[in-house]
Amino acid sequence: MGGIVIHLPSAHGTEPAKTLHLDPGEAARFGRGSTARPVELLLPDPAVSRLAGEVRVTEDHWQLSNYSTTQSYLVENPEGAGEYLRIAPRRSGAPIPFEFARVVLPTLGSTVSFQVFAPDHVYLDPDDPAGAWGTRTLPAYSLDETATYFFVLVALCEPRLRDASDVSVPTTPQVVERIRAHPALTRLTARAVSAHIDYLAEQKLRVRGLRDTAVPGSGARRTGKREAVVGVALRFGLVREEHLSLLPSRAPGLPLPAPSGGRV
Repeated sequence: MGGIVIHLPSAHGTEPAKTLHLDPGEAARFGRGSTARPVELLLPDPAVSRLAGEVRVTEDHWQLSNYSTTQSYLVENPEGAGEYLRIAPRRSGAPIPFEFARVVLPTLGSTVSFQVFAPDHVYLDPDDPAGAWGTRTLPAYSLDETATYFFVLVALCEPRLRDASDVSVPTTPQVVERIRAHPALTRLTARAVSAHIDYLAEQKLRVRGLRDTAVPGSGARRTGKREAVVGVALRFGLVREEHLSLLPSRAPGLPLPAPSGGRV
């Protein structure tokens, strides 16, 4: 199994957004932090403990520990129908079943949260559900067509599905603009889309080692990671023309992204 991707949004402009990649056996601590108690995920609110908790990755799921002695934390399933888990104070190593989750902590103002993209869920072989592990057939690419990351993937693939000629892959801002008209995605940010693309590239489609890198002196970025994600999705038919109906209706006359020579 692969690891997880954690995305911590920007904290009211005072702290930059952060994305972490954890492999099985690795952990990341979160909280207000201090010199004596450094944390990987900084949550700078006076109501959050210096060392509030820990996310730990196993081979096929992730666990959440709550180090607070007084506060419960919530783990929400943003892709579901309101499902959530309450992690009690001092709870250690609670297994989290959601493939995509939001960890929510109470603060003086309201709440603070970060998102976790988890390993693929494992399903039994429908032809032999009781077979031994060594004989079971696992899907090469396991994609949830109701998940936000799949909307992001469809938006990335849309130009080439509509026009097989050499059309550039949409930029991250273009993806945000394309799909946030969907009622469930109105608060989608560029940082969140980048985290979804990381998750697709590194966990779902496994095109590791590719980055969208800066072009010196231009402020632009090469599209290596997004190109690779689109290439795998289209070559293996993971995104097809019928999936375009998932996207919000395009305004009349709104053009597709123009070719840009592989740069954005």
